[in-house]
Amino acid sequence: MIWGATMAAGRQAYLRFGATPQAEAHAVMAAQRLVESFHTLNKNINCVEITDLDRSSSTLQMVTFFLLKGGFFGCCRRVARYASAALDEIESGMTEENKSPAQSASCAAMLARRMGASEMRAVMAAGFAGGIGLCGGGCGALATALWVIGLERCLEPGGKISYSDPQMKDLVERFLKSTGYTFECSEIVGRKFTDLEDHAAHLRNGGCAELLDVLAAS
Repeated sequence: MIWGATMAAGRQAYLRFGATPQAEAHAVMAAQRLVESFHTLNKNINCVEITDLDRSSSTLQMVTFFLLKGGFFGCCRRVARYASAALDEIESGMTEENKSPAQSASCAAMLARRMGASEMRAVMAAGFAGGIGLCGGGCGALATALWVIGLERCLEPGGKISYSDPQMKDLVERFLKSTGYTFECSEIVGRKFTDLEDHAAHLRNGGCAELLDVLAAS
């Protein structure tokens, strides 16, 4: 839900501000608000913390949560509640004043462009920076790389996204080897970013450059 809302915010930023650092800045700020709003509604932002399920969960555990405990309906209610809140946060993120960096301030947008994505899609991904809205969660650059590859697959004749896609699996493996087998932005960088300028300075100083090279090579 947060990923989808973040990309919707990026698209809105692109429609308002075009292919500019200002658009990226607004996309990131909107993503910050979206993460905070989701956390307020659900007390957590990670699926595993909400459902107690991950890739190691058994079929019985999934059936128990989604069917016996009403997890499916609970997720539907979360979508309904969050959709309205997300629209408000996206609009607020577009009108909030900011000091836009002169150059790209989003690792995700930078990577999207390196992988051949259009300017609109680069801005759509901008909010993934710093682990989505600078919250320090899962690496936004990895999310962007998987999204770009997924889009390419969907554009192929009869194409579709598959979690068993060899290219995606290889990308994730190379990413994990580069990060010491961690997905979290805050663990990769060693801290959370305080604001957009902090993240922009990190990129200007070569931060995450090697990791972006690994992802761009996909």
